[in-house]
Amino acid sequence: MEGIGSNEPKGGQSAVSSRIHGDLTQIGHVAGDVVINNPVPHSVPEQIVEGDIPQQPRAFQERADLLARLHERVLGQGAAIVDAVTGTPGVGKSLLAASYAWACHRAGWLVIAWITAETEEQIVTGLAGLARRLDLVAPGDEAHAAAVKARNWLAGTRQAALLVFDNAAQVEQVRRWCPATGSARILITTRNRAFHALYEAVDVGVFTPRQATAFLHQRTGRTGPGAEEVAAELGCLPLAVGQAGALIARRRLTYPAYLALLRGFPLAEYLPQAAGGYPHGAAQAILLSITQAEQSIPGARDMLELLAVLSEAGVPRAILYGSTNPDDLDQAAVENVDRVLADLVDTSLISFSEDGTTVLMHRLTSRVLREGAHHTTTSNDSETSGNELKGGGDGAVSRVAHGLDNAISLLHRFNDHIPDDVATWTAVEALVEQTNALYSLAATFGDPPEPLLVLRAWCGRYLMDLADLARATSLLQQTLTDRVRVLGGDHPHTLASRNDLAYAYREAGDLGQAISVFEQTLAVRVRVLGGDHPHTLASRNDLAGAYQAAGDLGRAIALYEQTLADYERVLGSDHRYTLMSRNNLAGAYQAVGDLGRAIPVFEQTLAVRVRVLGGDHPHTLASRNNLAGAYQAVGDLGRAIPVFEQTLAVRVRVLGGDHPHTLASRNDLAYAYREAGDLGRAIPLHERTLADYERVLGGDHPDTLTCRNSLAGAYRAAGDLGRAVPLHEQTLADRVRVLGGDHPHTLASRNDLAYAYREAGDLGRAIPLHERTLADCERVLGGDHPHTVTARNSLAYAYRAAGDLGRAIPLHEQALADCERVLGGDHPHTLASRNNLALAYYAAEDLGRAIPLHEQTLTDRMRVLGADHPATLASRNDLASAYRAAGDLGRALPLYEQALADCQRVLGADHPTTRAVRGNMLAVRQQADADPT
Repeated sequence: MEGIGSNEPKGGQSAVSSRIHGDLTQIGHVAGDVVINNPVPHSVPEQIVEGDIPQQPRAFQERADLLARLHERVLGQGAAIVDAVTGTPGVGKSLLAASYAWACHRAGWLVIAWITAETEEQIVTGLAGLARRLDLVAPGDEAHAAAVKARNWLAGTRQAALLVFDNAAQVEQVRRWCPATGSARILITTRNRAFHALYEAVDVGVFTPRQATAFLHQRTGRTGPGAEEVAAELGCLPLAVGQAGALIARRRLTYPAYLALLRGFPLAEYLPQAAGGYPHGAAQAILLSITQAEQSIPGARDMLELLAVLSEAGVPRAILYGSTNPDDLDQAAVENVDRVLADLVDTSLISFSEDGTTVLMHRLTSRVLREGAHHTTTSNDSETSGNELKGGGDGAVSRVAHGLDNAISLLHRFNDHIPDDVATWTAVEALVEQTNALYSLAATFGDPPEPLLVLRAWCGRYLMDLADLARATSLLQQTLTDRVRVLGGDHPHTLASRNDLAYAYREAGDLGQAISVFEQTLAVRVRVLGGDHPHTLASRNDLAGAYQAAGDLGRAIALYEQTLADYERVLGSDHRYTLMSRNNLAGAYQAVGDLGRAIPVFEQTLAVRVRVLGGDHPHTLASRNNLAGAYQAVGDLGRAIPVFEQTLAVRVRVLGGDHPHTLASRNDLAYAYREAGDLGRAIPLHERTLADYERVLGGDHPDTLTCRNSLAGAYRAAGDLGRAVPLHEQTLADRVRVLGGDHPHTLASRNDLAYAYREAGDLGRAIPLHERTLADCERVLGGDHPHTVTARNSLAYAYRAAGDLGRAIPLHEQALADCERVLGGDHPHTLASRNNLALAYYAAEDLGRAIPLHEQTLTDRMRVLGADHPATLASRNDLASAYRAAGDLGRALPLYEQALADCQRVLGADHPTTRAVRGNMLAVRQQADADPT
């Protein structure tokens, strides 16, 4: 189904936007000593360095005693070693861990991972990034599953590996992600001394007077009197001493001159309430550096205030540039950002990660900036964008609110350039991390501003598209709650959030929740906006899609028909939303088996889209693919395959070979080849497509799982059960883990695996699995859902294969009655069910009931599907076999001969069905020759 969205567009404006939710496709020992005091070399090719490890600062003072404590424990143990590095803010906990990481890097350790650990979401995101670097999963994998794979790899490796959890907050959040075995070395930097209860403590204090003085001498190049006094005034706190050294060097001050500036700094004017909450001398030193930087570096103030409100875990330069794509960037603006950042690095107020891609600011510096900005105001006439965080009198807004507004605007610009390729995951995770930071900060002042909620909504949609449904659902639920409270339940953006959440429920397979929320959204839109508003029509379309997904095709089609008529009346026949609605109605007709109505509507939609949008537009390509699928469903593979091939060629040219729509086209074409019996082309194409899906979307993406299931089906069709069964088992296990045991796709996988067991002759595993699948379908989807009816028919077939006709025949009879009642007498599934019942009668030697039912099925298939449909050809063979069993060779042989001629003409001489019919015909001919009477 194509979704006609009513979500606010990028940039936070209130106009309607739309998106396509997908085509109607068928779908042991640590090695190397740690050496101190060497310059950092280039990374060896085999090494994996993941995360934003801080760069080594100027005049870095190595804490040799602490490093020695960390290193000596590595030499004596083979299991995972965990240390908690604790201390007050600004003492250098992270730099100690970083210096250990630099040393491990020099020693050639295979993996060095730096994970920000303030929240569990950050831990999961960081470990997921490591998993991708280890090639355990591909970009786009659901984050939690990827993180588990990284943790398990670390727990099993005997290679040298370092894992740093930086700035950890909660013991339990870190403990469950710490590998308990393996050779990994784990450092946890934290202010929370509760970690000492579980892990070896390494407590970090301030510099010794000698270290602090040595640092000042090295950083400033001045060895004159006064360095000891400056160090003492700052309490030898490494962060404060670093700020002092940078300012003295930059301003070419003497130590006494700096001391005079420091002691004369009016701290109470900047931090009137919080000055006592900082380590001795830290706030003065930081604020003195800030004010000097703002006075001497153009753009410093805005940049510092921006960095102070964004994530304390670091800000990717791409965020500050506004895009990950160099083609989108204003090079002059990029150069200006880089100039400001370089100057600020020289002040020691910020630093870069080791690879230079991320800007880092010490959390204590961020806090000083935010609290200082909160007590400073600026005019809101032109500098703010709607945030109501006031910090002064009338017409004044706090500088922190100004920074928050600037950050929100920056993230909106970044959001406008989210890539649609293999870089999507990285860009989305960066947007989610920064948006979460702004949301947490805004919450301390009251309700979050609406432009920030717009960003949160986009993050939820991106996570949904990346199949990270747990995070998507949680984020969309919170966004809906916020919008109800801030905007009210009837606001258009609130209704858009409700619709997004319903989509998330639907994607997760929770159709009961999805339908309920869709119905609620539609009712409110009718009341607030009226029945003809585009948003209302979009809601009606979405609800019809949910009905269809739930198998309630009667309600779905009626609602689609009503929605299409309203779209044509309100927006016109050629409007893109009208065309989407028409496409969805055609898909519903196809789902109910009414191909006589589906194909003309698909053809009409395609013709209009070619005329209105052009032949290369993504919506036009979706229409062409859907039409090919309808041709395939009616058995017209001669028309289906060329259209599939044409669509794939255009998508490769227009969208690129790795675009998800291109991959879907490739999978559909492979399936069509398989239906045509051309397994020599089908299987290699399925294999290539699966490899591409795993590389582009990741091993756990729902589309990847669908492709894997298709490949397993192709192996099964080729009789290669040795490859089919393990692949079906893997797909089922993955779907259970990723989608849950009750998701419709999981239930389908369970049925397919049972079918494969049955074909392999393993009825001992097939029948219990079929029985469980039927019970689950009845419980989750209801007794009348098409999936349930299919599961019932599959179980009956398994009973028949086991020779248990006493259970098979009644179940086949029930399945046929259900199909006729739910789907109608002419639905292809109903015709298949009728054929299966006839085969069961045949197996029971009840030819008096088998032959008339086979005759009826053949007649109906010829009328509904056409004489050349593969199912019709199979029916002709089955009826001939029944005649033969009854001894009526005079009717059997001509029917076999006709079936063989048709199969050779339609399917080809080597198709499995053709070969089976040929064997039957030859056997009957020999039988007739042997008994001419």
